[in-house]
Amino acid sequence: MSVEAPFQKVEEKLFQNRYMVDSGQPHIKIMPHDKPSKNLLAMTHLCPAGCYSKAESGQVELAADGCLECGTCRVLCEASGEITWEYPRGGYGILFKFG
Repeated sequence: MSVEAPFQKVEEKLFQNRYMVDSGQPHIKIMPHDKPSKNLLAMTHLCPAGCYSKAESGQVELAADGCLECGTCRVLCEASGEITWEYPRGGYGILFKFG
């Protein structure tokens, strides 16, 4: 007899995580730009936390609150200098409840 584990959606698991916002000291910053690069623009679709958005002005904006610290933006944009990324200060950032 097999026993199936209860199914839980990714959203339900992510809801269990906690995030401590470091007000005034975001760990990711977007460098000023007139026109976003393809990689920076791609972050508006690729960021799993939805931290990146495109403003009406055409520039990409960042709300680092809720960042999962997955590193996607680091891989795509840090080497080109479009963003700066640092680990959050101790005690701040994401606290994963399920590994």
